[in-house]
Amino acid sequence: MLTRMLKVLHSSIILLFFLACGGEKDPAKLFDIQLEGNKKKFQKNQTVAVTLKNKKDLPIEKIEYSIDGKTLALHDDKIIFDIEKLGNKELMANVSYDDRSVIISKKIKVLAEKGPEVYTYEIVNTYSHDPLAYTQGLEFKGDTLFEGTGKKGSSTLRKLDYKTGKILQQVDLDESVFGEGITILNDKLYQLTWQSGIGYIYEVGSLQKQATFNYGKSKVGWGLCNDGTLLYKSDGTEKIWLLDPETLQEENYIETVTNKSIFNKANELEYVDGKIYANVYQKESMMIIDARSGAIEGVVNFGGLKSKVTRGIGWDDLNSVLNGVAYHKERGTFFVTGKNWDKLFEVKIVKK
Repeated sequence: MLTRMLKVLHSSIILLFFLACGGEKDPAKLFDIQLEGNKKKFQKNQTVAVTLKNKKDLPIEKIEYSIDGKTLALHDDKIIFDIEKLGNKELMANVSYDDRSVIISKKIKVLAEKGPEVYTYEIVNTYSHDPLAYTQGLEFKGDTLFEGTGKKGSSTLRKLDYKTGKILQQVDLDESVFGEGITILNDKLYQLTWQSGIGYIYEVGSLQKQATFNYGKSKVGWGLCNDGTLLYKSDGTEKIWLLDPETLQEENYIETVTNKSIFNKANELEYVDGKIYANVYQKESMMIIDARSGAIEGVVNFGGLKSKVTRGIGWDDLNSVLNGVAYHKERGTFFVTGKNWDKLFEVKIVKK
């Protein structure tokens, strides 16, 4: 009898607690974040009015808003989206009420502060390039150009004399894989494959394969570059992944965004002075991306370059597109080509 009375008392206490919370079992359902104009897309550093809908008129003691763990200052019921990394975000509200607290969230997009600037190009030199090379990646080490090529059965890693187009050394990949982007860091050359979920690590001088690595959160491989410390890997989505070069684990990512939308076409990559230069897949253009925020700060229009290429053996109107970008530090110029192009172009990128 006593046991039964205790169970009834326990149930009554629980019921009273839920009634005190307005009958809601989930405290997060007591509140809702409401943003100015009911919008879900905002710009970096935009000031936005915010209110917390209090569904049960509970006594609120404190509200703290944050994104990616950074607290956003709240003044006159307004917050400023002063955050570093842009893209798909969750606005969090830590609400203290009635000696309790709950965290609620709202999914939003934080985009670039302003639109990308438009750039064009000036051709400095034109060099020969193997038209059978389905170019996926270019990278300089000193004055030597390295190239990764794709397609199953013809994927390679090459060391080139860029002035003559002569292949100095070549490694043939297994016929089952489709080669993708490359980058060089600390005398190691990293090469991706497309859908095999595997990458290769070579000693850059000899091109001897040292190891392989598997992809983690990113399922496929597109482009690759580095900032001297971390690797950056594109995978055909809006994400560019940041990889530890020792563990090859995806530690973080940025999302590529304009001031209007999230963009998902970054292909071959090159890192120069805090910016990522990325071929736009199947387009005659290249994005200039801030490597910290993901903001697309510029777009290089390479229109007309393809018309200077001779359509020969291996040419495919659909797939023989602009792809491959390498920066020559000493010359201060970019080298670009395309899949099955018979020319390699040395260019300067200039504001239009």
